[in-house]
Amino acid sequence: MRKYKYVNVKISKFAGAKSEEHRAIIDEYAEKGYKYVGFIPTDMTEYGKIKNIDLIFEMDR
Repeated sequence: MRKYKYVNVKISKFAGAKSEEHRAIIDEYAEKGYKYVGFIPTDMTEYGKIKNIDLIFEMDR
């Protein structure tokens, strides 16, 4: 059985693709024994710009 953790990250209009917040979060959860498995956009503009994502991590129980 696997355990999943979802961490919401806001993509600011100023940082956008240059944001490095996700790297720190991925490193933090790796130290806790989680494996990064992907992301899901959770909020988008009407033009398709991603505003928020959930980073997805898994760990064997």
